[in-house]
Amino acid sequence: MSEKPDKESKTEEATEKKIRDSIEKGQLPFAKEVPVMASFLAILVFMVFFAESGAVRLGNFLSIFLERPEAWPLATEHDAMLLYQLVFWEIAKLLAALMALLIFAGVAASVFQNIPRLVLDRVQPKLSRLSLKEGWNRLFGAKGMAEFLKSLAKLCFAGLILALAMRGAKDHLLSGMITQPEAFTSVIRSIAIDVVLAVTLLMVVIAVADLLWSRFHWRQDLRMTRQEVKDEIKQSDGDPIMKARMRSIARDRARHRMMADVPRATLVIANPTHFSIALRYAREETAAPVVIAKGQDLVALKIREIAEQHGIPIFEDVALARSMYNQVSVDSMIPPQFYQAVAELVRIVYADKTPSAGKVLT
Repeated sequence: MSEKPDKESKTEEATEKKIRDSIEKGQLPFAKEVPVMASFLAILVFMVFFAESGAVRLGNFLSIFLERPEAWPLATEHDAMLLYQLVFWEIAKLLAALMALLIFAGVAASVFQNIPRLVLDRVQPKLSRLSLKEGWNRLFGAKGMAEFLKSLAKLCFAGLILALAMRGAKDHLLSGMITQPEAFTSVIRSIAIDVVLAVTLLMVVIAVADLLWSRFHWRQDLRMTRQEVKDEIKQSDGDPIMKARMRSIARDRARHRMMADVPRATLVIANPTHFSIALRYAREETAAPVVIAKGQDLVALKIREIAEQHGIPIFEDVALARSMYNQVSVDSMIPPQFYQAVAELVRIVYADKTPSAGKVLT
């Protein structure tokens, strides 16, 4: 049973077809830290633009319970439910902007990395995911250990950044305790913004590094062996042996068709055994003679043989035959530079309508 090629043997960059197939299967690079960074950024935006006004509204609402407790009767279960619903909706109003920002940040982070696409293969159940061996390899394999070390490093860095951000928070809290409650709220908000900002900046660095690493690792996983590249080229372009065979068949068919047209020729120009060009000129058909067959060596001899069998005049002109062979194409009119030379031969053919047609002329 053949084994999968190891990474050392995958020395070739992935082809466009392999990359396209991987994208169609939903196997795309995805950095997990980018959505986390986007979530912290959404929290920071909420705290800067929405938290203060929302907290003030919620504080004013809750202060009513202390100022007028008699306005909220709790005699029955129905009264308690009404009070609960009222408080819940006030808190939901405060958190609605945060939830909307978090949802938008998560979707934007995913779209930023890869365009969304429906891949049914990714949602189909796979028995390999129920294997204990596969699960163990995912958790404690090289990739699992790398994820664990990355999470541990992220936690350590976040703790360090948090400690540095909170280093001066003690003095702000002590000074804020002797101020008005409204001012103390601003102090707490300012400290929270500093902490979230520091963590967000750290997550930006981690997300960028994770994004670059995930795409590099994805490219590495897609690398191919030399044999895989050859097999893919063979599949896309076809088997070279079969293609050569098809070209050979096509040439044979074209040669047979060309030989079948030789009896229609008006004259043949030869050199004398290496090259042969069969020309047809009919004044009512074309403005200039047309090449209906040409050949070299054995093909040239075959053209001469057919011409002799059908009484077609053969002119032996070494220089003209060699020059025309390199510059004319079958089923095309001769180039203008040969008009004069060929016109003289055509005039001889039309002038010599004797039974000696088919003889070799020089």
